[in-house]
Amino acid sequence: MKRELLTKLIADRAAKRSVALVTNLADGAQTLVYTEGAVPGLPTPLVGTVRQSIQDNESQTVEIEGAGRWFIEVLNPPLRLIVVGAVHIAQPLAQMAAIAGYDVSIVDPRASFATDARFPGVTLVDEWPDDALKKLDPDRRTAVVTLTHDPKLDDPALAVALKSDAFFIGSLGSRRTHATRLQRLKDMGFKETETARIHGPVGLNIEAITPAEIAISILAQVIAVLHKKVEEQVPA
Repeated sequence: MKRELLTKLIADRAAKRSVALVTNLADGAQTLVYTEGAVPGLPTPLVGTVRQSIQDNESQTVEIEGAGRWFIEVLNPPLRLIVVGAVHIAQPLAQMAAIAGYDVSIVDPRASFATDARFPGVTLVDEWPDDALKKLDPDRRTAVVTLTHDPKLDDPALAVALKSDAFFIGSLGSRRTHATRLQRLKDMGFKETETARIHGPVGLNIEAITPAEIAISILAQVIAVLHKKVEEQVPA
């Protein structure tokens, strides 16, 4: 690998940018491909395949008609899940998300809730949610889920998340609760096109009842949105 490419990759990792290193298997020439922008010198079908590989987080060898064989090495930043509210649902959700490959952070200024005993091995942040999310800086590989039902905690977190590149934003609560939440965010200056990013009530409709089942429905929806495999569903 040329030094110039290595320097760019190091900078991309520091900036949490998604990128793929594309190698021509015929001559060894290498190019970096990002999720946006022109890529001079590469066939258009290859660029589309590379960007789909980045979306799917899947390295692969492909053959492009008339352009030969290429190896696509996807170099995405880690998937992250930021959970606001160290409530009962957060416990199984954190465990399941970690198994699914997410770096999990639990944000809750209430020290009695966010404890190592309840969340072993999980990053705990005891700052106010808006301050915490600004520092955590959600990117395109980050999902944000609020679980507290408390506007004083959920709303500041959502306000920061809506201004970020987070690929998923979800909030727990009934349809009525979500409607009043949207009104509060509107009063804060957010447009309907912006608040439409919030999956609320969060979770796929699997008739979940227990905290663990609700956690499964939430994580399933996060994964579905990440891969864009199914249409959004919400509980009845």
